[in-house]
Amino acid sequence: MAGGDDLEDDFIPDDNIMLASEDEELSGDEHENQAEDVSEDATTATKDTQAASKKRKRREKEKEKRAKKRKLVAQRDEGVESSVACLPPGDIARYLSLVQVKAYPKLSVLELEDLAIPVNCIVDTTSYTGSRMLDNIGDFINHSIPRLMLRLSQKPRNNGAPTLIFVAGAALRVADVTRVLKRFRGDKGGDVAKLFAKHFKLQDHIAYLKRTKIGVAVGTPGRLGQLLEADALSLTALTHIFVDTTYRDAKKRTMIDIPETREELFRGVLGRDNIREALNSTKTQLVLF
Repeated sequence: MAGGDDLEDDFIPDDNIMLASEDEELSGDEHENQAEDVSEDATTATKDTQAASKKRKRREKEKEKRAKKRKLVAQRDEGVESSVACLPPGDIARYLSLVQVKAYPKLSVLELEDLAIPVNCIVDTTSYTGSRMLDNIGDFINHSIPRLMLRLSQKPRNNGAPTLIFVAGAALRVADVTRVLKRFRGDKGGDVAKLFAKHFKLQDHIAYLKRTKIGVAVGTPGRLGQLLEADALSLTALTHIFVDTTYRDAKKRTMIDIPETREELFRGVLGRDNIREALNSTKTQLVLF
């Protein structure tokens, strides 16, 4: 008697059934492999996303640290009060005349006297007792020159004709001053022009000023001098020139202490004929900040 597992004598194996069974086994293996591949891809994608997120957060933290460091440095530098800017106009005029000798070493005494900045064009800011830090410039202007704050919020009539020229010694300082002064333009005030040579061609600035109504021109003495030379900056609306004596570089020097910027300030800006004429007539006033 045949066992229960014995095949019948006339049984013929069905090849199609056997192949189908093998295919099912292979198909199962393929599904497992595909599932593993999908799982690996998902894991890789998750890791890439996490890595990108960490990298982005790291960059943001580094940027935040740099911003904090920059602010601390600025506060440290501005914390050193500019004793010159706090002086009465007569003392400031005498100080500027002494500095002019360094900017014009070959001129005679009579020639230097012709270039001297008159006392009556210098704004008396001695009544302002607050700290002369950049963040306080709004309070400084409101206290010392309230009509200037009003003019900054008004719409300029002509292109390239600022109400205020702010002379700063370095590109980084120009950028910081520009950012702060933009707060006071209001809805109608003109642009606050950021003018320095680094990253910007002179011709680009000339073209910008010809097509733009600006309320304030903030720039380094070198670039401002070039633009004045090219007649790209009009003086028709100019009421004030600020000279930044508060900011100090890493060596604790102000713009007037550095030979290059001192010469550019007195020769290229304050010493220009049209600027001198505006100061002598008191149409334009000088402010040491």
